[in-house]
Order: sequence, then structure tokens, then C-alpha cells
Amino acid sequence: MKTGALLHGHFILSSGLHSGQYFQCALVLQHTEVAAQICADLAAKLANIPCDAIISPAMGGIIVGQEVGRNLGKRHIFAEKQDGKLVLRRGFKVTPGERFIVAEDVVTRGTKVQETIEIVKGLGGKVVAVGCMVDRSGDRSPDFGCKFVSLVKLNVETFDPDKLPPELAAIPADRPGSK
Repeated sequence: MKTGALLHGHFILSSGLHSGQYFQCALVLQHTEVAAQICADLAAKLANIPCDAIISPAMGGIIVGQEVGRNLGKRHIFAEKQDGKLVLRRGFKVTPGERFIVAEDVVTRGTKVQETIEIVKGLGGKVVAVGCMVDRSGDRSPDFGCKFVSLVKLNVETFDPDKLPPELAAIPADRPGSK
């Protein structure tokens, strides 16, 4: 199925980096049967990692986390922005010693994943793995201190805002992410 999820232009990523390509996971995940299959594939890559629950950073990770949790038979909770930072709300709890897998749609720098890991650790839990649909970190692969798996690794060039190539700087920027 062609979803049109790989976009071309000038994009400011949630990480603050700029890119000429953007993978809009929501355009894939809107197709429920495709989302179910993709997330089942991700869950299969995580199935041998003992865990108690799944946690995702909102917004992009919610569908991925829900489906991975369903496939693994685990509960799923999510962290969401409040006053500019990720927090647990809605009565979600982390029990001391509880083992989590962080599920996300796309990882570039891994900032939201790291914030989510810090929430779990701060409440006495442990993150045993991170799984995402798309790893676009390239040669800047983040170290989350646990196993990191993805379904797809995209080597898309990213640029610091002050180091844009002229052809990208000439195009108006779009912010398609969740920030």
C-alpha cells in the first residue's frame, strides 16, 4: 500500500534538526490494518525481552505502544507534554521494579524517548528496551542504556539550523511533527 508517508521539502524535526525528507508515520498508522501488521512486526522483535508494560511518549508513540502492548499482552501507558515537558498523567503509575519497553514511531535524536526513560527511572521502574518503527538517527544513534530496535533504519541527512545547505535554506520550512 502506498501511503505517501515519505515527504520531500524542508522540514524542522521535533529534535530541532532540519531535513529535506520527513517520514510522517501518522499517514501509515491511519490505515488500521497496516498499523496492526507493522506494530506486530515490531512486537515480534521485542518478544524475547522480559517486560511488564509498554510506555510511549505522546503523540506519535501512542498507537505504536498500544499495538505493541496488545501483541505482547502487556498494558500500555503514555507520557504527554505538560508545561513543556513529558509527564505521566491520567492516573498512570509505574511500580518500583516494573520493567518497561519504550515504544515510539520515529527516533532521530531520541529526546522524547530519553525523557520517557527518565520518567520511568524516576519512579523506580526500569527500561529494558526501546523499539521504534523508524530509526532516522543515522550516525548519531542514541545510547538509551538498553537494547534499541527498529523496523526500518532511514539514513536521511539532517542538519543543524545554522548549517543548512543553500538548496534547503531556499525552501520555506514546515513543522510536521508534534512540537
